[in-house]
Amino acid sequence: MTATAHRPVLAGVDASAASIAAVRWAAREAGRRDTTLRLLHACVFDSASPRDQDELLLEHVHRFLRRAAAVAREWAPGVRIETAVRLGLAADLLLADAADAALIVLGSHGLGGLRGALIGSVALRVAAEASCPVVVVPGHQPGRTGPVVAGVDASESSEHALRFAFEEAAVTRAPVLVVHAWHDGDGDGVAEQQELDTRVASWRAKYPDLEVFTQAVRDRDPARALRHAAPDARLVVVGTRGRGPVTGGVLGSTGNALLAHAACPVAVVH
Repeated sequence: MTATAHRPVLAGVDASAASIAAVRWAAREAGRRDTTLRLLHACVFDSASPRDQDELLLEHVHRFLRRAAAVAREWAPGVRIETAVRLGLAADLLLADAADAALIVLGSHGLGGLRGALIGSVALRVAAEASCPVVVVPGHQPGRTGPVVAGVDASESSEHALRFAFEEAAVTRAPVLVVHAWHDGDGDGVAEQQELDTRVASWRAKYPDLEVFTQAVRDRDPARALRHAAPDARLVVVGTRGRGPVTGGVLGSTGNALLAHAACPVAVVH
């Protein structure tokens, strides 16, 4: 049992479609972990607005929190649910709660996001800075029954990503596909594949009941390689920073690209 086994699953909630999709995912995850689902909404009031407008806003907030809780119970009957409305910016509040959470689950876009943006600013910041794993769920996400896909490179964060991926696969009884994208040199990939298999061997031994597949792919774009490796993936898991060309990015270029373009939930593991 991991140290985070009974910490709550924290979901940021607003009235967006992506937020409701995130609540569904978070509810099932909390149920599988036998822990509490905490639904959090952040409010920012205009001090110049009339009091009755603030009261109407609060009534609206509590209405969609009740809706979110109902959705959670539908998707995970019996799950324990807490709801909270707090004053402040959503990213700040979620980051403050990250230390006590097993993971944070967010929709890829919330209300009030920049129209046309590929990923919402709250999801991007929380995924980059949270001290716990963060799962970002796209809106209108269909049910997926494919593997849990883990993207790895030579960085230490990849080991954390592998741990999360195997733990998720174990509770969902899903196969695991470990993908390594490479592009250096003129080899045929045999050495890359052998090195990857060696790296994954200890995880195969730890989870003997799981189907585990590995794939070393020659591709300069790791995010593209991960998306194409399993189009029906139920979850893609990456570390926070790899060895890609964008070394200044908090998540790295691979994490940023996956959050923007993946059709399935993406877990960013610190």
